[in-house]
Amino acid sequence: MVAALIAGSLFTRQLLWTPISAINMTDIVSNQFKMSNASFSGTDKNGEPFEIYAVSGRQEYDKPNVILLDKVSGTTTRVTDGKKITDHITANKGTYDRIKKSITLTDNVRVDSSNGDKIRTDELVIKL
Repeated sequence: MVAALIAGSLFTRQLLWTPISAINMTDIVSNQFKMSNASFSGTDKNGEPFEIYAVSGRQEYDKPNVILLDKVSGTTTRVTDGKKITDHITANKGTYDRIKKSITLTDNVRVDSSNGDKIRTDELVIKL
C-alpha cells in the first residue's frame, strides 16, 4: 500500500519542482539567523540600564558576533553632573557588536534627552 502511494506520487504531473537556479544562496548565506521584534537590555560599563528594540534583526554567517538591526529604538541612562539623564533614541538601522560591546546606529538617528538636549545625525556609536 505504501509503495503504491509513493509510486503514484512519482507519476503524477502535479509535482512542483524548484530549480536550483531559483534558490537565492546569497540570501541564505548572508542571513543565517533572523528574528522579529528583537530586544536587548542590560547595564553599561557604569552600571546604568539600557534597552534597545528593533523591528527585525539578523546575523550573517561569517560575522556571528554582529547583529544587524532594522528600525531601532531604545533608551539609555547616563549620569551628568550628578543627574540621571534618559536618552530616547531612534534610527532606521543599527549594528550591535557583542565583542566590542557597542551599537552603531545609522540613517536618520534621533536622540531626545530628558534634559531637553536633541541630537540629529547620520551615525551614532554607543559604547556599552
